[in-house]
Amino acid sequence: MMKNNALAESIAVLDSILYIDGKFSKGKGSRLPVLNPATSEVIGHIAAATTDEIDAAVSAARHAFASWSKLVPKTRAIALHRLGDLIAADALNMAMIMTAEQGKPVNEAKGEILKLAEACHFYAEEATRVHGEIIPNDQQGFQSLVVREPIGVVAAITPWNYPAELVGWKLCASLAAGCSIVIKPAELTPFTALAIAQKCHAAGIPAGVVNVLTGKGSQVGQALVEHPQVDKIAFTGSSAVGLHIQQSCPQVKRLSLELGGNCPMIVTASADLDAAVKGAARRSFRNCGQICIAINRIYVHRAIYEEFVTQLAAAADALSVDNGLENPAADLGAMASAEPLDKTRTHLQDALVKGARLVAGGKAPEGIQYAKGHFFRPTVIADCKHSMQVMSEETFGPLVGVAPFDDLDEAISYANDTPYGLAAYCYAQNLTEIHRVSVGLDYGNVAINNVDAGIMNAAYGGRKQSGVGYEHGREELLEYFNFKHIRLHHGVEN
Repeated sequence: MMKNNALAESIAVLDSILYIDGKFSKGKGSRLPVLNPATSEVIGHIAAATTDEIDAAVSAARHAFASWSKLVPKTRAIALHRLGDLIAADALNMAMIMTAEQGKPVNEAKGEILKLAEACHFYAEEATRVHGEIIPNDQQGFQSLVVREPIGVVAAITPWNYPAELVGWKLCASLAAGCSIVIKPAELTPFTALAIAQKCHAAGIPAGVVNVLTGKGSQVGQALVEHPQVDKIAFTGSSAVGLHIQQSCPQVKRLSLELGGNCPMIVTASADLDAAVKGAARRSFRNCGQICIAINRIYVHRAIYEEFVTQLAAAADALSVDNGLENPAADLGAMASAEPLDKTRTHLQDALVKGARLVAGGKAPEGIQYAKGHFFRPTVIADCKHSMQVMSEETFGPLVGVAPFDDLDEAISYANDTPYGLAAYCYAQNLTEIHRVSVGLDYGNVAINNVDAGIMNAAYGGRKQSGVGYEHGREELLEYFNFKHIRLHHGVEN
């Protein structure tokens, strides 16, 4: 049983619940267990939404859209500000719910909850700044107006690695634009989304504007993809599932797909070595590497290669791994499930068989307290080749491969040799090198001398198989609008 009674009670209230048309009610479908990845303990259950419940949620969203979309933007902005305040005020409780189902330490989870609150406030402000355009005509007596109108009903299908933020980006932009939304969170992390629904309810967001359905993505998520009354799909997840969504839509729908990555980091001879090591350790291992913009592979100039490897290994060994509820300040918690842990081990074994050198980690932490959880030490392997899985596929775990390079163009070529194009990183002090790398990397997000590839007020999106559309910034808000050209003949000639 969970030791924290208050947390157990918070989750019990959400057990098997759906949020449809402003009401929380027990789902009618079969139950699926939700596990604490640090202990393998069953902490609750979700109800697999039935066909009738899916239809009810979409119908509620369709009905609510008619009035929500007509509200003046300032009214929607006030609601979003209220939502952000409520989330921030209850950040610790929501963080503990997240840790219980996802595994990341409480302090890190709380930071994610506060970023969700920030998104509410950011898009509240953006809601009041949606402008149209007046387009010059080539004939006198005419005027063209381009206005932006909300798309309609959005289905948001979200993953387990950031169960608050990746719901929040879609939720906040949808509501700011005037859309209504049906959220289908990952079955591993449903309670965070339902806790967000509680805050939407408390914030007075009208019934039907926000709905939350639980269940398996292959069933409930796919039903939303195929539903004729859903106007847009906003999905974050694997490239394979994103491609399936794109191919399986029975009608033309608007799509925002934020998909996988295989993110490289280049460290040139001019780099600040200490800063590069610190950045590599943070972005390779934060959230156990379960981030679409995690650093998977690092290319280091041969002149500083061995020193970089030594320092990164020491930095990885210094990171603490623990149960995120019992040790809120741990650097890493448990991985979310057995699946990403198994893939991490597979990629590690493949690299070692092909000649890589293990310099840090490589196993679960020792101790009986780790025996039932999905724990793994942050792992660094050196002398990697491009043929290794760790260098060519997304691991999504606490494993990073390091390889030397002699020529910067060679490093850029290796960095680009992937079907993905989400984020890339570089540490360099030489301005010429910085410019060459910035221009040469074929990625939607490039971070130089830092590892924060996304910020709330700048467009965030991938290239190639890493997706279509944008999140963050004004650009995400525009993803939830249709543009309408109104050509007026007023007859007044200059």
